[in-house]
Amino acid sequence: MNCFTTPWGDFELTRFPEDPRERLRAWDAADEYLLRHLKGINGEPVDLSGTVVVLGDRWGALVTALADHRPVQITDSFLGRQATRANLARNARDDRPGGVDADAVRLLSTRDTPPERIDVLLIRVPKSLALLEDQLHRLAPGIHAGTVIVGTGMVTEIHTSTLKLFESILGPTRTSLATKKARLIFCTPDPELAPAASPWPSSYELPAGLGAASGLTVTSHAGIFCAERLDIGTRFLLHNLPQRHGREHVVDLGCGNGVVGTAAALANPQAELTFIDESYQAVASAEATFRANAGSDRRAEFLVGDALSAVPPGTVDLVLNNPPFHSHQATTDATAWRMFTGSRRALRPGGELWVIGNRHLGYHLKLRRLFGNCQVVTSDPKFVILRAVRN
Repeated sequence: MNCFTTPWGDFELTRFPEDPRERLRAWDAADEYLLRHLKGINGEPVDLSGTVVVLGDRWGALVTALADHRPVQITDSFLGRQATRANLARNARDDRPGGVDADAVRLLSTRDTPPERIDVLLIRVPKSLALLEDQLHRLAPGIHAGTVIVGTGMVTEIHTSTLKLFESILGPTRTSLATKKARLIFCTPDPELAPAASPWPSSYELPAGLGAASGLTVTSHAGIFCAERLDIGTRFLLHNLPQRHGREHVVDLGCGNGVVGTAAALANPQAELTFIDESYQAVASAEATFRANAGSDRRAEFLVGDALSAVPPGTVDLVLNNPPFHSHQATTDATAWRMFTGSRRALRPGGELWVIGNRHLGYHLKLRRLFGNCQVVTSDPKFVILRAVRN
């Protein structure tokens, strides 16, 4: 746990799930820069009256500091939302003097309807330019001529294309000088601006030669991994999906647009599918992809959550997993480890976890340590598919 010092006070913050070994903080210099600007350090303070919307607050650092202004947080991350809840509770007034009102922040996902009127819009620039585009389109109807719009991000996260999105959807845009490798974005709303329609969600059709996935119509909401094309790792997995039959419970873990789980469902008509991702955009994409190809009557469950934490133990026969190895800009195996441990708990005896990953990540070592076994199903120069069985 770390102490976040801001012009609004000091706050104890962690990421979610909390791990005492975690060295990554729940905030960075971009969050610090924005809060100093809002308070008027080296300038005039920003009027935070009215409806304050915070988009993309990664671990709740911004809304925890601004809780007295009763902000609305909009996030695509289930883990980010859980971190916000935990950090608000940790810094609540009942626990310590000068703390925050834990119920002061309204939590919305990127799939929820945003506020009708927005007086202050604070944007933590996301890694995905497409997600930023989608959310600016969704928020634009609530913005008026007097709305204060300030974005923030590290210098490596803000590009010319980022600023062009602000300008084309909201209005004239400029940036601040960089401080501690962070930068602010200032946008002036233009009521006369008529932006083009949002291109999201998008769809494409898979080519032949992919087994049960051949010809699938794939729907992608903004911000998911490889939203406009099939990535080579997923393509390799589709060529090598396990051939299984009969009634079984299959989980597409970290489902993205749901291509893998949908292909597994079509290959085995008796399988019951569960699609899980921590991204609200991803789960919405997976549901759209599944329904477009498997029909409205086919049974499936779609969960936004932390790996398999919401799945009862010993209820799964097969987990298909392509784990991420980044958390925002940081490289980490924490998510993969959580997915592997959750899979072991959720699998029935004899149930299998199939993992695809880059060869250099060394997932076989983790799986052998956890399951006591790990078999290489197949590999190529870049990827390896691994199979671990629950004893």
